Amino acid sequence: MNQQEGYADEIVKGFIISSMVWGFVAVLLGVLISFQISFPELNIPPYLSYGRLRPIHTNAGVFGWGIGSFMAFFIYITQRLAKNRLWSPGLARVQLWLFNTVIALAAVTLILGMNRSKEYAELEWPVALLVVVLWVIFAVNIIMTIVKRREEQMYISLWYILATLVGVAILYLVNNAAIPVSLTKSYSAFAGANDANVQWWYGHNAVAMVLTTPPLAIFYYFLPKSTGVPIYSHRMGVIAFWSLIFMYLWTGAHHLLWAPVPDWVQTLAMGFSIMLIAPSWAAVFNGYFSMKGEWHQMQQNYLAKFLIFGITFYGIQTLQGPAQAVRTFSAFIHFTDWVPGHVHMGALGWVSLVLFAAIYYTIPRLYHTEIYSIPLADLHFWLAVTGQLIFSISMWIAGVQQATMLNATNPDGSLHYSFMETLIELYPYWYIRAGGGVIYFASLLVFIYNIAKTISAGKAQAVAQKA
Repeated sequence: MNQQEGYADEIVKGFIISSMVWGFVAVLLGVLISFQISFPELNIPPYLSYGRLRPIHTNAGVFGWGIGSFMAFFIYITQRLAKNRLWSPGLARVQLWLFNTVIALAAVTLILGMNRSKEYAELEWPVALLVVVLWVIFAVNIIMTIVKRREEQMYISLWYILATLVGVAILYLVNNAAIPVSLTKSYSAFAGANDANVQWWYGHNAVAMVLTTPPLAIFYYFLPKSTGVPIYSHRMGVIAFWSLIFMYLWTGAHHLLWAPVPDWVQTLAMGFSIMLIAPSWAAVFNGYFSMKGEWHQMQQNYLAKFLIFGITFYGIQTLQGPAQAVRTFSAFIHFTDWVPGHVHMGALGWVSLVLFAAIYYTIPRLYHTEIYSIPLADLHFWLAVTGQLIFSISMWIAGVQQATMLNATNPDGSLHYSFMETLIELYPYWYIRAGGGVIYFASLLVFIYNIAKTISAGKAQAVAQKA
């Protein structure tokens, strides 16, 4: 048995397939609720209303698709960079079943209206406790595999993996501290402005530790693997890593500008948010410089397209985010449709494109076959990028128009437009957003079909070889 055959890759297969299922649910619900906003009659109370479906959409996307994929690739990457089998494959199997159980319980409880009303932390305390157990199992397994590694050098991806494991644990435990009053209801251990401050310390750093450090770990591993070229500068990657980790933890209060939290807290968050541009773009430049002399691969290598476009969208995100953290711009753009345009460029552009590339690379190797169709993968790429751009750009334009109308005043200081006048002007943009969502959903169907056919071919070959 060679080392490759000794890795616990059956668990990786399970997490990839599970994450794809939850990703399908997330995008399907996203399209549905975009139509519910455009056509209010599609809201069917109480269970199929926007208010019930939206948190399921975010949890299925961030935790089902995102965390599920990250669990798969952390296990896959760590074994190979540590040159060691996963510390406990049995524990990982428990983790896989518990992961799917938790996501299913999250969907059921949220649709029933059991909701703590905290962004990305909606789950009531019994389900939240299961999340803690799940994360402890996951973290212990990965950390022990790294501790017992046979390769002394720690590649940059392992640093991002460790940061994710530790960061998520601290953030989740603190923000989910609650006082239960029944099996289905609890109240935050914090109150008022303190609760808001802790929530957005968590909320924005959930973006850091769930939607930034894991895809960076994956990007740094799969770009060299997919293109055959080394990362431009490992040292720059490590310096940027430590800078990113230090700066991100201070930025949460930029969600609370002009709110009743101390001005110095707001200013601190604003300053660190702007400084985040440097370590974020270090990763972008590391990716670009790695492709020096290899840009022809953007035409010839479909994986390179996913990865380089993904890191490009990350770069755009990390310019928009700091800009939104400036008081004057925040006063203009906050609470407008600009914000979902910004968020979904990160989710659909940066995170998902990198995950698509990782799955396309990994699945054929796990099933000892070739990808079913490269033309379908190319079609998936262009549909995904087109749908995402339509979604994001329409929301940016809508946000600017919305902000302009809401801030317009008459000479006497009264508002020039009523709220309803502003709302009516947004409908064309909402129709466009829904259309972009449909295109993105079509890209996901192409992706799932391509991966399913690849897996089927791999299984058929395995059966033929045994026969």
